[in-house]
Amino acid sequence: MRLRDALRIKSPIVREMLAEFIGTFILVTFAVASGAQYVLSRGELSSFLTVNFAGGMGLMFGVYWAGGVSGASLNPSVTLALCLHGVIEWWKYPHYVLSEMLGAFTAAAVQFGVFYDGIRKFDGGVRQTYGPNATAGIFSTFPREEISTLNCFFDQVFGTFILISSILAITDKNNMRPDKGLLPIALGSIVFAIGTYRDYNWFWVPIAGPLTGAVVSWCLYNLFIQLHWPPTRGEELGRVTGDDITVNGDLDSKDSKGGLENPAFSGSNGQSALTLDIIFFRNCTACMH
Repeated sequence: MRLRDALRIKSPIVREMLAEFIGTFILVTFAVASGAQYVLSRGELSSFLTVNFAGGMGLMFGVYWAGGVSGASLNPSVTLALCLHGVIEWWKYPHYVLSEMLGAFTAAAVQFGVFYDGIRKFDGGVRQTYGPNATAGIFSTFPREEISTLNCFFDQVFGTFILISSILAITDKNNMRPDKGLLPIALGSIVFAIGTYRDYNWFWVPIAGPLTGAVVSWCLYNLFIQLHWPPTRGEELGRVTGDDITVNGDLDSKDSKGGLENPAFSGSNGQSALTLDIIFFRNCTACMH
C-alpha cells in the first residue's frame, strides 16, 4: 500500500497527460502494426479494409484506456475543437498536444523495432518512400503525384470537418447520443487518415489542414445544430460558464467517480471528450498514395 501511495500521482494535469500519452500510444500502435502487416506481406496477410478496421479498434481501446481520466482526445486537432467547445480548458491544450505527440512517436518507434527484421528484409536496408519496396507508408501516408498541394490542403480540412462534426454530433446530449459504454465503438467507426510529410511544400498541409478543419467543424456544428437547442435548467443559450467546463481526471474530488461515471466522459453541457487521433491516423480520400 505504501508503494502504491508513493507511485500515485496527485497532480490532475499530470494524470491527464499520462492518459493522453498511453491512449495515443495504443491508437497508433494498432495503426502502424496493421500497416506494417499489410505492406510487408504485400497485401497477402491483410487488406486495406483490415488496416482501417484495426485503426478503429485502436481508437476504441485507446478511448477505453484514457477516457475516464482525460476524456481521451488523442489528437491535437480534436483537442483544439474541444477547447473551443469549452470541454477542455485552454491552458491544458499544450500539455495535451505534447502528450499526444510523444505517445504517437513512441508507438511508431516501438513498432519500428518490432518489425525491424521484416522491414530490412523487405527493402534490403534501403529506406524508400515510393516504389515496390517502399516502407515509409507503414508510418505515414503520402499524396499521389498528380494531386496538388492545395487540393491536399482542402482534403485535410474537409476530412477533419467530417470527423470532428461527427464527434460533436455523436456526443451531443440533446442529439441521438449513444450510451456512454458505446461511445468508443461509435467513435471508432469514423476513422480517417492523414499524411505526415512529403517535402517542405507538403509538410505544412497535415498540420494546418486539420487545425483549420477543427475550427470550421466547431463553427458549423454550432451554427447548424448546437446553438438552436432550447436552454435547460436556466442556462443561457450559447454561453459557456465555468460550470460547463469539466476538470478531467480530478480524482481527488470528493464527488469524483471512476470509469464510465467519471465526469471526464462528458461535461455538464453533455459534450464528451472522447475522440480520436487524426493527426496520425486519418485516411486521405484524395491524397492517399
